[in-house]
Amino acid sequence: MAPIVVGAANARDGFVHDPGGLDLSALVELSVKGRPLSELSETARWPTAAEGMAATEADVLVEVSSSPADGEPGFMHMREALRRRIAVATSNKWPVARHGVELARLARERGTAFRAESTVMSGTPVLAALVDGLAGATPVGLRGIVSATANFIASRMALDQSYEVALAAATREGLAERDPTADVDGYDEMAKAMILAGLVFGTQLNPDAVARRGVSQVRCEDIRRAASDGAVIKPIIALERSESAPGLELTARVEPIALDRDDPLARVDGATNAVVCRASPVGEVAIVGPGAGPDLAGQGVLSDLIWAARYRDRPAGG
Repeated sequence: MAPIVVGAANARDGFVHDPGGLDLSALVELSVKGRPLSELSETARWPTAAEGMAATEADVLVEVSSSPADGEPGFMHMREALRRRIAVATSNKWPVARHGVELARLARERGTAFRAESTVMSGTPVLAALVDGLAGATPVGLRGIVSATANFIASRMALDQSYEVALAAATREGLAERDPTADVDGYDEMAKAMILAGLVFGTQLNPDAVARRGVSQVRCEDIRRAASDGAVIKPIIALERSESAPGLELTARVEPIALDRDDPLARVDGATNAVVCRASPVGEVAIVGPGAGPDLAGQGVLSDLIWAARYRDRPAGG
């Protein structure tokens, strides 16, 4: 049986609901044309998504809004859904970055699914691999390239392009936003480092706990100096369990650093992403794949939806 979409919401139009199922073709057409959801016929309506969710029933919430750095209203939507045993699939980074540990705990307590695959490497399954695939192992450290935009710029600068020329190319390719601040100043990578810390390491980090320096700080002379030393500069996130820093379980940083050319991350170019996780007793596990694009992000959410459906349909005690 095909899934039935009974509700839809956006920030402008609020929430619309039809228990018999919304007309998806009409919904997509309204979205493409920028017309209000209220034009859907025979639907109940509420002014906000929160009010609509509180008054209706569903099996799964797909939360793909783009919350700012405070994580709202996405966190509120996800928390309320999980409290009501409604599974959640999301591509919304900042709510998971700021509250990932709480959301995962709430899902476990309520016996439902919480999935956020698209928040880190788009459609490449890094969270599923590290959380589910390494269940029972203890993560010790992680390094990765998780910004397609920053890595594209660094790769172009390694070919002797200036930062400004490389950024313009990233914009033409659709990798950089009109305002590229989040990508080039490391905020996007910071959010992803926090997500990995929360969901893989079980440690909730705040933004001020992540040392941050973006690819915008790299200069051509830095690239040339690294090349003369047989190295290449890459935008790296790093998480490390710390036994020496009192009260600090996990250290985190985001920064472009010079890597020896034999380092596996040094060979990850363009819009490709990669993560190398060290776990005990397994050792190092590397995951490499594409890290940007709406089709890939959609694939990540679809994968999460399928997993949530399987989780919901599992036999009692399974």
